[in-house]
Amino acid sequence: MPQGQPTVVPDDGLTTRQRRNRALVMVHTGVGKGKSTAAFGMALRAWNQGWPIGVFQFVKSAKWRVGEENALRTLGETGKGGTVVWNKMGEGWSWIQRATAEGEPSHEEKAREGWEQVKRDLADERYRFYVLDEFAYLLHWGWIDTAEVIEVLRNRPGQQHVVITGRNAPAELVEFADLVTDMSKVKHPMDAGQKGQRGIEW
Repeated sequence: MPQGQPTVVPDDGLTTRQRRNRALVMVHTGVGKGKSTAAFGMALRAWNQGWPIGVFQFVKSAKWRVGEENALRTLGETGKGGTVVWNKMGEGWSWIQRATAEGEPSHEEKAREGWEQVKRDLADERYRFYVLDEFAYLLHWGWIDTAEVIEVLRNRPGQQHVVITGRNAPAELVEFADLVTDMSKVKHPMDAGQKGQRGIEW
């Protein structure tokens, strides 16, 4: 099994142990399928380590119960691994921008409220592993300032790992992050007119 041996040893004054245990910012972006799925796979590893996990979904509708949500919530309740808290931010919004009811906060305002909650949780070191699902969209649209996000993540205390998913991750975030994966698409059933199906898309 690969042991993750680095090809370069930087002159940063850290011991091997300190460098190995440094909290990471990870980004899964690109047009291909699997960005959120990969992040939730990492959350499973975090759960197995007994780490508290905070999931923040920023784009998918609050009514959409994805399979990973059910699985991670169930695992979190077993007491055998880490706890899992699942938050849905900007509720009621899916892939198409729909108008909010009169008098209700806009989708942008709801998303901003979600980011403010993430900031509070990071300051309080509430979780060890964060999934900010579809968060890159909000930065791309300008709903949340990328420079602010980078500054908050740079100054977060303790051992808090953060993975951000979504297409069009800003170049500044990509440059800042420790691990970036760009999911490319070679083929997809939707290209042939096939809609999403149970067990594959949700």
